[in-house]
Amino acid sequence: MTSRTDATSDQPSPSKTSLVGLDGLNFLMADVRDGVGPFLSVYLKGGQHWPAGQIGIAMAAASLAAALCQIPAGLLVDALRVKRALVAGSGLMVALGCLIIVLFPSFFLVIAAQMMLGAASAVIPPALAALSLGLVGRRLFPARISRNEAFNHAGNFAAALLAGTVGQWLGYHWIFYFVCVFAVASAAIVCLIRPQEIDHELARGGESGGRENWPGQPKRAMPFRELFRKRDLRIFLTSVVLFHFGNAAMLPMAGQVLAKTHPGADIRALSACIITAQLVMVGVAAAVGWALRRGVGRKTIFLVALAILPMRGLLFSFTDSPVGVVGIQVLDGVAAGIFGVIAVVMAADLMRGTGRFNLAQGLVALSIGVGASLSNLTAGFVVQAFGYPAGFLTLAAIAAGAFAFFAAFMPETRPGPGWAGQAEAPAAA
Repeated sequence: MTSRTDATSDQPSPSKTSLVGLDGLNFLMADVRDGVGPFLSVYLKGGQHWPAGQIGIAMAAASLAAALCQIPAGLLVDALRVKRALVAGSGLMVALGCLIIVLFPSFFLVIAAQMMLGAASAVIPPALAALSLGLVGRRLFPARISRNEAFNHAGNFAAALLAGTVGQWLGYHWIFYFVCVFAVASAAIVCLIRPQEIDHELARGGESGGRENWPGQPKRAMPFRELFRKRDLRIFLTSVVLFHFGNAAMLPMAGQVLAKTHPGADIRALSACIITAQLVMVGVAAAVGWALRRGVGRKTIFLVALAILPMRGLLFSFTDSPVGVVGIQVLDGVAAGIFGVIAVVMAADLMRGTGRFNLAQGLVALSIGVGASLSNLTAGFVVQAFGYPAGFLTLAAIAAGAFAFFAAFMPETRPGPGWAGQAEAPAAA
């Protein structure tokens, strides 16, 4: 079965093989894109007996590298046609970094490996989204992103269960080998995506160039100065910062409360929170795709996620029960599940015709990092001065402000009915 494009439109129609490859890639990359995450600190403390300060530096190295590489990664994905190779290369970089950490756990090599993991994690999300847009086209892109997120969360859930089992029975160092297996498998499965089926002009947010124009020069992307004059883009990025400003510190603070009030139950409760949230996100991602296909506005869906955050902060301020924390975390699964789909869809809407779709994804990721940093910094000082309930209420107030800001200033980005039916319009005429 070969690729084809609808005779009456520029709407791509990729083969089943490519779509299966994209499904598998999103499932496997769920674990790879985040590296070893919190398991690194456990391994360095329990297995290598590192002091807390050096562990903090190692954890920060990946975050700093990821933040610095977000915009360059977006530009790279926009500029290059070898997007499959970018995904495979990033996966192999993660595998190499994990092997360095587990085989040569000296301070400077671990820092270098963590920076390698951070750089790779900046490339993977925009490359996956670009492949999706280039394969299925704009009309089917919202549903495709919903499907991607469902497979991503399912992969996270499976990886969390497997990593916990492997770490418990074989030792924490085997978690690194486990991530390596996922990384190599993701590099292999990307070969199922057929390169001739990717419209690279569409993949970067431009107008369809058609696959027959593959060897030709790409159209000129919108200049940076003109891009940042787009008011709706600035409002959207500000909203992303505010979303994570009001959200990021809630679960870590809840974990601190549990550690203080229920010693010994905190690790189990946090693990249950992560697994519960991932399960909820699978269903929410599918539900968002269903709503998008039925014409529900992007702004309306994002407002639902923003409305959940103040409720979550308010509920956290009233409980220190492990069961209560896990129950409240269901709300995080709903909000984060919505955000994971709708942020990519809105970025694609805003960047239509600019050729800067993947740069916009880098800006979104950078905004997430800024919001998360502000959240943790602000909550830390408030808790230190006034206690945990005050910290949760502060984040709830910020989240309420984010809802008001987005509702007042952000326009709807969903294209009109004429665009939604563009594939059928010529035939009907």
